[in-house]
Amino acid sequence: MSIPIECTVLVVGGGPAGSYAASVLAREGIDTVVLEADTFPRYHIGESLLPSMRYFLDHIGLYSKFDSHGFQKKKGAAFKFLSTLPNDEYTDFISSGGAGHHAWNVVRSEADNILFEHAGDSGAKVFDGVKVNTVQFAHQDTTEGSSGHNEDQVGRPVSASWSRKDGSTGDVRFEYLVDASGRAGLLATRYMKIRHYNQGLKSTATWGYWESAGKYGEGTYREGDPYFEAIKDGSGWAWFIPLHNSTTSVGVVIRQDRLASRKRAKSSAEFYQQAVEDTPGIARLLQNAHLTSKLKSASDWSYHASAYAGPCFRICGDAGCFIDPLFSSGVHLAIASGLSAAVTICAARKGDCSEAEAGNWHTRKIHGTEEHVLNELGESDFSRAFEHFKPIIQGHVDLEGKLNQEEINRAVEFCLHVLQKADQLGGQALESARELGIVHKGFAGGVGNEKVGGETLKKIVHMARGGNSVDEFRTDVINGMAPNISRGRLGLVKVDTT
Repeated sequence: MSIPIECTVLVVGGGPAGSYAASVLAREGIDTVVLEADTFPRYHIGESLLPSMRYFLDHIGLYSKFDSHGFQKKKGAAFKFLSTLPNDEYTDFISSGGAGHHAWNVVRSEADNILFEHAGDSGAKVFDGVKVNTVQFAHQDTTEGSSGHNEDQVGRPVSASWSRKDGSTGDVRFEYLVDASGRAGLLATRYMKIRHYNQGLKSTATWGYWESAGKYGEGTYREGDPYFEAIKDGSGWAWFIPLHNSTTSVGVVIRQDRLASRKRAKSSAEFYQQAVEDTPGIARLLQNAHLTSKLKSASDWSYHASAYAGPCFRICGDAGCFIDPLFSSGVHLAIASGLSAAVTICAARKGDCSEAEAGNWHTRKIHGTEEHVLNELGESDFSRAFEHFKPIIQGHVDLEGKLNQEEINRAVEFCLHVLQKADQLGGQALESARELGIVHKGFAGGVGNEKVGGETLKKIVHMARGGNSVDEFRTDVINGMAPNISRGRLGLVKVDTT
């Protein structure tokens, strides 16, 4: 099949965000084309998924196929952030959500390929090995379909130019563009220049794959679940994620302000090995294991955009934002943003609202609440704080309302910054957020007089508030509108909030 010269929606990028958006749009009968620069299956980091994934997969008819693929199922996840505590903290997905509320550790090349192929099975025209090089824009009439913000200044995208490695090139015209181009961030970085790195969450990650590793919780209910542990000096943390292909993904995430002091003159391999050895629990699991891959690394893991939509375009997944991988939230946010893009495109096309209103709904959905709601922290007991944190790493909040928003906010703030003081805290009362180097009430001031991670933290809070299923996605009222995600009726519905 040749690449069409025109379509209703062009999706740039065939990762989770793009493939999910394309599946939803195609199931609505909308002519959708997906262009992915890489050739599937292609490598990607981000192997630990949240239980919320099952609900989003079920919504597009993909759960059974995905679940039966053979990925490592996980009943929960274990954390040890304070070496002074005798036991690990554990979040149990099954007990919190019931039978079937498991998550997966996945080989992303396989998982992403399943999603990409499903977009094609759903009716989208999907092509890999096709790179979108440039986007052409038409002047945007500021009296129609514009919010008046900076994101409108680039105009309305109308076509894109692509190329293949064999030298073939072409153009495709479209009515709507979904930018799911990943970290490259086609619109946010090249055209709009609205990406912002969150200095308070700036880290460097190094990881590799091991064989013959031990199993966390061997002989117990927790056997085979992923394990996350703080590095002893509080400079970062490490992950230990077993995969179904008999390898284990082991990575270390070091805050950039501590990177130089740890690395000194060491090679990357020595630096990685030392960091692993400084996480005693993971080091024990690797006693009889051997590294079988080359090391990989990535920096600037946390960033956001000031907007995620404009006239007839939406930005999704890593193309817009990425949160520190501790929260395993990357794929969750990608999928949710893909659904939001599809919902708001349908809403504008059907006349549920104006294009500017639809775009603003999408941006607000990704940003979360507009107010800076993170408050000063005063937890005196880590285990109690972890109880508040569980809903976030499980991908949902207590549906009975046992956790209020302030508790969730405080838990987020606690968990992001506890590593900085890990071995100093012990059982003593935690210092306030300001004493930890955070400025409360929106982090105004902060490092370099910036909002230190504020936008990213708001996204985490919004993810927690949004819940673990598409049923909860549909209850999110923004600007007086809620999403209708029923097949054949996708769009936004005005809600009386009085």
